[in-house]
Amino acid sequence: MKYMQIIFWTLILAFFNMSIASAQDYILGNGDILVVDVYEHPDLKTTVRIGGNGTITLPLIGQVAAADVSVKDLAEKIETLLAEGYVVNPQVNIFIEEFRSQKATVLGEVKSPGLYKMEGYTSLLELISTAGGLTENAAIEIIIHRKDPVSQKENTININLRQLMEKGQDAQNIQVIDGDNIFIPKKKVFYVTGEVKTPDSYNYEDGLTVIQALAMAGGLSDKAAPSRIKIIRTANGQEQLIKGVKMDQSVQPNDVIVVPESYF
Repeated sequence: MKYMQIIFWTLILAFFNMSIASAQDYILGNGDILVVDVYEHPDLKTTVRIGGNGTITLPLIGQVAAADVSVKDLAEKIETLLAEGYVVNPQVNIFIEEFRSQKATVLGEVKSPGLYKMEGYTSLLELISTAGGLTENAAIEIIIHRKDPVSQKENTININLRQLMEKGQDAQNIQVIDGDNIFIPKKKVFYVTGEVKTPDSYNYEDGLTVIQALAMAGGLSDKAAPSRIKIIRTANGQEQLIKGVKMDQSVQPNDVIVVPESYF
């Protein structure tokens, strides 16, 4: 099984071995129908839909902004408002009776790219899994284009799959929200040939240096001439030969690192 597929399915297994993300983290939006329950105050229990202006209307406290916040944050906001002269030590629970229709697009190196409908809390890994998982050519980077709900300005979120695996679900496995455009680019590679232990193509990562590239290729062979390493680089359709390469020199995608044989 290819490296990227191993990473992806390791993440998926880890995901399903954990409890599914709490609905308390779900980001509310216009059209969601909520049941707001105040402990030991049945007269305040209300079923309400978030309106087009992003608000709900509740007994005693009136209109409350409810869109673009989590269920947990909204419950805490209502508790604060009720505590201001209405209820002593209020405890508010919010249940989502009906989720609004949400859609997100997944493009690039997934097996079934397209527009997907989501119901409720959907994590990044869940949606990628729904799209059939990553292809063998997928990069370790995920790019998410997301519009700010207030300014409508588009922001870019970059997720590193390797960091997601190493740092865990909470840090990188973010919630996908309505309107997200998710793009998984094709992996970048470089090549190492000549007197190394494992000549081959390798996945490129930002900041890669020659010495790191050689290490990925198993290191130099006994016959190598490290002082005569060359890089063949293609830029704007033109092939360039770089001589006198230093070990700390940067490597670029599609570079071919050539390690010649020593004369002696």
